[in-house]
Parts: sequence; C-alpha cells; structure tokens
Amino acid sequence: MSMTDTMKEYLAKHPRMIGAVFTLFLLLSQAGTVIAGTNSQVGP
Repeated sequence: MSMTDTMKEYLAKHPRMIGAVFTLFLLLSQAGTVIAGTNSQVGP
C-alpha cells in the first residue's frame, strides 16, 4: 500500500480533516513566501 492510498483512505474515513489539511498547506505556502521575501537581495 502506497502513501497516497493510505492518505486517501484516512481522508475518506475523516472528511473533516480535508479542510484542516488544506488550511495547513495554505499556511505553509504563505509562510514560505514570507520567509523568502524578507531575505531576498539582488546584486552585491
């Protein structure tokens, strides 16, 4: 059994976690953008 099959089964058994996982991914993507934007410097 692969990891994606396990995740699909888990989310099928716990549908409320779909929103929680989506929110987690959204926050992580936004945090990565903020961190990357604060330390960006072009040139010497």
